[in-house]
Amino acid sequence: MEPTVEVQQRLSPLLRQLGPALYELDPSFREDMRVPARIVADEELLQQMSQDHSILQLVNVTTLPGIQGFAIGMPDMHEGYGFPVGGVAGTLLPHGVISPGGIGFDINCGVRLLSTGLLHEEVEALLPALAHDLARSIPTGFGRHGRLSLDSEQLERVLAEGVPYVVDVLGLGTREDLPHIEAGGYLPGADASKVSVRARERGHDQLGTLGGGNHFIELQRVERIYDPDAAAAFALFERQLTILIHTGSRGLGHQVCTDAVREMDRALAREGIRLVDRQLACAPFSSPEGQDYYAAMCAAANFAWSNRQVLTQRVREVFSRRLGSRPESWPRIVYDVAHNIAKVETYGGKRLCVHRKGATRAFGPGNKELPTAYQRVGQPVFIPGSMGTASFVLAGRSESQSLSLSSACHGAGRRLSRAAAKRQVVGAELRKALNAQGIIVECPSNAELAEEAPTAYKDVDRVVDTVETAGIARKVARLVPLAVLKG
Repeated sequence: MEPTVEVQQRLSPLLRQLGPALYELDPSFREDMRVPARIVADEELLQQMSQDHSILQLVNVTTLPGIQGFAIGMPDMHEGYGFPVGGVAGTLLPHGVISPGGIGFDINCGVRLLSTGLLHEEVEALLPALAHDLARSIPTGFGRHGRLSLDSEQLERVLAEGVPYVVDVLGLGTREDLPHIEAGGYLPGADASKVSVRARERGHDQLGTLGGGNHFIELQRVERIYDPDAAAAFALFERQLTILIHTGSRGLGHQVCTDAVREMDRALAREGIRLVDRQLACAPFSSPEGQDYYAAMCAAANFAWSNRQVLTQRVREVFSRRLGSRPESWPRIVYDVAHNIAKVETYGGKRLCVHRKGATRAFGPGNKELPTAYQRVGQPVFIPGSMGTASFVLAGRSESQSLSLSSACHGAGRRLSRAAAKRQVVGAELRKALNAQGIIVECPSNAELAEEAPTAYKDVDRVVDTVETAGIARKVARLVPLAVLKG
């Protein structure tokens, strides 16, 4: 790739401001661009993006066959595999391409917010015990196995049926959970037979595990309400105890992506597709490779929603043990939304395969996919910060449909690579600093703790303000960490 400084110098004169915090790069920047590249950012975030190859990766996305409208990068955009993390693009069906690099290796990595009816001060003295019990009940770290090992038939049904099977047959959760999960926790396009033997081997005993890296479970306090009407619809209030879960499809999803990249790479010549970056391996959605990957991706997405459902059950069990069976102690699902996924959606009368990699849906009021209680205010959008910083709940706006393919960012976004973070941060000292702030840390590895240090990420307040300024979503609530569980 071109050096980032040279790219930035060439970008500046061609970057046109469309509106507050929204920029567009004209296709004249490079002759192979099929559509413009949009970026949601302010000047400081644009400068941070220019420090890696993420803008150039976004430009590369605009060259994909069948892409429509624009490719867009969110305020948390940073360099990824093929697509930048925080990249969104829609391709025209049936023959536009689907690209695994536009979804990511951790298929349906996503965030689920649970709320209680408790004030945090009611349980403040019990927080250390709650955090420790969660750490004992939930396996964390790379490659860890869960308490729930599925036989071949059970795994087949999880892949094919998702959360409804986990609730109705395995008894983990209630039917009331389902409307508060994106797509009801189940994509009907799943075909378990398209998931390889190796992927199944990696996933059969990982349901109910957190994983490593930036995955976490965090106990939080609602510090501030910005939009009382939307907060009431989401049943959020100040000083409330909440729980945020961030994880995905574990080794199973990673293998599904790996398998698909290999198969699509082999099909490029047959399909006459020439790529500027081989990491953008793709195939027409209607091709055998495209259909096989989409079916396997949907199955992996069902697995990921099921994983977060099992984790929800473990959280509920811990709360029941420590706080009793009072109704206000029962963690209910506010919403669960994916941020590494491809969905078939309609924009301007066109059916598109919308790739969201490190980006979440942000549907506005009235969207039929939303729970009845949220129809009036819009979809809950979650933007977690990093350890020691706030997380935010927003509500999607109708304007997001034309601005960003109804998409928002999924977090603060990395500013430093994991290796760079470990060079700058000492994990043991970070643990002490977080404890000094009153944040309980349950993480066995100081090295992994250092990788996820707050200084490794962009300013989440700035990122969220940029999303709101651009008109994609509006702020509803600010949540601050009380305890964090990491791999």
